[in-house]
Amino acid sequence: MNRRKILAKILSGSKSVRFGEMVCLVEGYGFHLSRVRGSHHIFVHPEVPELVNLQDVKGEAKPYQIAQFLRLIEKHDLLLEDR
Repeated sequence: MNRRKILAKILSGSKSVRFGEMVCLVEGYGFHLSRVRGSHHIFVHPEVPELVNLQDVKGEAKPYQIAQFLRLIEKHDLLLEDR
C-alpha cells in the first residue's frame, strides 16, 4: 500500500478507509502497535504523549478516529516516512 495515496484519499474527504490502510498510514508516521484490548488497537509514538486508538469495524476504520489522527499529526508536525 502506498501511504501517500492513502493519505490523499483521506484528505480528499473519503469516509471509507479500510482498517489495514489506516494501520499502514499510522505506522508510516512512526507509531507502533502497543496493545490490543477487544476491538481497540492502541498505537504509541516515542515522541508523542498521546495514544492513537483505532477500531476495526467490519474491515473499516472509524471516521472520527481518522479525524483525531489527522489532528494529532498536524499538532506534532509529524512527517510521513516512505517505505
